[in-house]
Amino acid sequence: MKKKHNWLAYQAIIEQQGIKKLYHFTDRDNLQSIIQHGGLYSWADCEGKGITIEKPGGSDRSRLLDARDGLQHYVRVSFVAQHPMMYVAMNENRISNPILLEIDPQVICWKDSKYADRNATKNGARVGGNIEDFRAIHFSAVKAKKHFDLDDEEQKFYQAEVLVKNFIPLEYITNINNFGILIPNKPKQMQIKLPYTAQITRNTPTAFIFLIDHSVSMQNKTTLYGEEMTKAEAAARIVNAQINELVLRCIKMEDTRHYYDIAVIGYGEKAYSGWQGELEGRDFVSPEELKNHPYTKIITRKEIRTRKGVQIKEIEQVQWITARHDGSWTHYHAAFDYAKELLDKWMTKHHEQDCYPPTIIHITDGWFNHASLDTVTQKANELKAMFTNDGNVILFNIHFTADKDATPIACPISKLELDDDYSKALFDMSSLLPERYNADIARCLNDTRDGRHVAMGINADASTLIKLMDIGTPTNISQNK
Repeated sequence: MKKKHNWLAYQAIIEQQGIKKLYHFTDRDNLQSIIQHGGLYSWADCEGKGITIEKPGGSDRSRLLDARDGLQHYVRVSFVAQHPMMYVAMNENRISNPILLEIDPQVICWKDSKYADRNATKNGARVGGNIEDFRAIHFSAVKAKKHFDLDDEEQKFYQAEVLVKNFIPLEYITNINNFGILIPNKPKQMQIKLPYTAQITRNTPTAFIFLIDHSVSMQNKTTLYGEEMTKAEAAARIVNAQINELVLRCIKMEDTRHYYDIAVIGYGEKAYSGWQGELEGRDFVSPEELKNHPYTKIITRKEIRTRKGVQIKEIEQVQWITARHDGSWTHYHAAFDYAKELLDKWMTKHHEQDCYPPTIIHITDGWFNHASLDTVTQKANELKAMFTNDGNVILFNIHFTADKDATPIACPISKLELDDDYSKALFDMSSLLPERYNADIARCLNDTRDGRHVAMGINADASTLIKLMDIGTPTNISQNK
């Protein structure tokens, strides 16, 4: 690529400001096309070459503004990883599983590159291709962790951009190898890795987070295997049973293998660790720690498959968490913030590993409060936007009800299946599942429809909750690692 005649001056600023990488967000579903066509084209160049963008990040309006300002042939690249427009695209359902492509900052020095001190199509934006335009970027603003950390006047400068003319080749997308593999007999070509296919091993573990509503309404009664109890007790027993199943999957002979990190978060007004006993106050714990530190044991009921069919039998079951319904409020936002804090650390530890993405299973019995729908949706999207090389975090939202007359809906394909605002809100907060989950959905829910399901349940009784828990805990474990 041809560089500007004074590219060394640009390079000096890049080094002075510590710019190690730039970012371009896109949907994971677009990766195949990007790899197949050798890199990132502008949307206008895609149209000219007949390349279909499966899930465009830009809207029709943004394209009109690009065309108005003569920017339709530029690839937009950001200085920040958490770009506000990525969440706007998620909120508007243009993208569902965002990933960040890391771009070599050398594109700044290319002959036809331009720079904008804010979103290039916003009023007042300074857009140009010379060194003074590059110097005009508010580098202090783009170094903020989030744009909310800046005062109102500086927030617009958080969205400063580099505009790269026409095309960014794959070799300048520095993390593309995380998502693709070289074709052995074609060493210069790459093919996409299939997402959500990574084996769960001790070297590449996954993580599970159970978010459990502890609000006062969870004291209402429901039935689990014919036994009446509070929803809080039913939820605790179901989660304990699922944790036990996860631990059992990790036991090989006398060895308890570290395939998972597991956390339980309870919440009402605040969010907190849900573990009891010796694990109290801990966040992520290992299967071995769970095996060695049970809190208590109770006699409970369980469906057992026998030669005579499915029977309900009493069994002794390990418990690590207990039922609570002492929360005055239902603060989804606090629970989502706590989960993100845990996953930020987990993702840093497992950065660039081919780990099966973490799964969050959120159990609640009602509408959130003390936060707007926009705020709660934003926080859910922040979780869904987190990703490993293998896929995005999967967020299940399950509404647990004691209403015997309510019709449960589990893993819908379309929002048209839902008929109230609460259901539609949960739909928007929940992950779009890859098709590999369809086999488990067919097995557990007898839903054999083609298409991609959404990780949610509404009006779930105890039986439906158990089925959704089964769907949400993958079993692709390597037996040898």
